[in-house]
Amino acid sequence: MRIEPESFAFMVLLGLLAAVPYSGIDINLPALAATGSTFGVSASDVGLTTSAFMLSLATAPLIYGPASDRLGRKPILAFGLALFVAASFGCALASSLPVLLVCRFIQGIGAAATATTFAIIRDLFDGTAARGRIANVMVAVNVATVIAPTAGAALLAAAGWQSIYATQAAIGLALLVVVMFRFAESATIAPSARLVPAAVIDSYRRVLTHPVSLPYILVGAAGGATVFAYVTGASLFFVGAVGLSPEQFGLIFSACSASVMAGAFLDGQLGRRGISSACMLATGLTLSSAASVVLLAMTLTGWMPTVPVTALLMAVALGFGLSVPNVVSATMQHFPDIAGAVSAAAGSIQLIAGAMSSGLVAACFDGRTALSTTAVMAASALLALVLYFMVARPADRRLQLQTIERLMRAGSMPKSTAS
Repeated sequence: MRIEPESFAFMVLLGLLAAVPYSGIDINLPALAATGSTFGVSASDVGLTTSAFMLSLATAPLIYGPASDRLGRKPILAFGLALFVAASFGCALASSLPVLLVCRFIQGIGAAATATTFAIIRDLFDGTAARGRIANVMVAVNVATVIAPTAGAALLAAAGWQSIYATQAAIGLALLVVVMFRFAESATIAPSARLVPAAVIDSYRRVLTHPVSLPYILVGAAGGATVFAYVTGASLFFVGAVGLSPEQFGLIFSACSASVMAGAFLDGQLGRRGISSACMLATGLTLSSAASVVLLAMTLTGWMPTVPVTALLMAVALGFGLSVPNVVSATMQHFPDIAGAVSAAAGSIQLIAGAMSSGLVAACFDGRTALSTTAVMAASALLALVLYFMVARPADRRLQLQTIERLMRAGSMPKSTAS
């Protein structure tokens, strides 16, 4: 019996699928040193496995997206999960760092198939309903982000670093079984649709030249860059400069993840009560920008007490949670026929922007202050805000007016409705 899209179980499934890539990063972090000890290399060398995973995670969706538009979401999910399971077992059995690097790269290719989650939501829901589902998925992803490091540490203590990859394989296998036997195809496949290079290129051309979707993709990328800057720089500052213990920093990280969850949950609840997507997006971006600018000002004055800084980071995260469901919904709204390609393009651009902001924060870190972190966060958050108010929102309104005028000319909308 298939899982009904309106059911709670379906939302749980989508949340678990979307969490696979993020948990695949965080669950391994506590085991870097232990893995390096096994292979006789440093923890930083083992850290390259995370880079390999993220590289494939950023690039593979560019193939999966158009493929899922033409072949269906289900076969892409099944293929990716099967590859993820096989590569996870390969990681557990790896006998050297080069083998682990290759397996982690392949594992990322498999995990990237779950990027079709937002396309599935676009297939089945629209408007406020889609926005609410996206918010629910974001909550699930952040729950996984909070739980994964602790789970990884527990598995490491109980059975060694290999058990972390074995657990990922077991989770992937369970999801594969559910997808194969309980998930019904969500995409509507045109009989003439073919997976050829020209069609793939045309899909991305449509997305990257659209007057509304592209600006929203850029808004999402700038917002993502804000969060990636925090993720990279917060640990450098709190642990490296302030001297907090990893456990204390873990509490700060968990509090920020909880703030993202709270923002996404609040957006979903307010959406059901009629609060517009535009209002929530503006609120979220403004909150993140204001908190980031205050953090930068505090850094420049040299006053950085831990509690106020943590509160402001939580405000940035809350704003991110409020805005992201609306950015994703607005990005995908205009392309129901190629939702997979839209999701892939947006995700890859966001990861690239995130990698650039993370690299900039790390390269400019002075070992004493949070200046590189707060400067990049403020710049990214303000860029997202400006792109929304100056580019994306006006373009969205223009397109809405053009649509209304076109319908009125066609005689399918009374003037009273348009007014």
